Amino acid sequence: MADVLAVLLLAAGCFFVVAGTLGLLRFADLPTRLHGVAKADNLGLGFITAGLVVHALAHGGGIAGGGGGAGGIVAKLVLVWLFALLGTAANSHLLAAPARPEPGAEEKPEREPGPGPGPETTPEPEAPATREAP
Repeated sequence: MADVLAVLLLAAGCFFVVAGTLGLLRFADLPTRLHGVAKADNLGLGFITAGLVVHALAHGGGIAGGGGGAGGIVAKLVLVWLFALLGTAANSHLLAAPARPEPGAEEKPEREPGPGPGPETTPEPEAPATREAP
């Protein structure tokens, strides 16, 4: 029964990680991309950690070898998850800070509205001005 629960938790975690990756690819601007991937990946990693904790407790900690038993493995898994939560928050903040507009700055459109210069609309060069003879 514990193995079924562990597999379900791992599958749910993988689902959220994939959903976060799709959010990173599909959302329009940087803040929403970071929000989507950070929230979904944190939740996915939480489910994966829970699945691994259930597996470690059910099998007495025999999956990693070494000392500490199941309690040591659970503590390490929870610490890894907590460090990932803190790292994701800090990284998202640092990545979004340069893209944030300064207070009071006007937002300018990326380009002026209307037809821009292009191969079809380039004006012909003007002939040099000549003086008429008197």
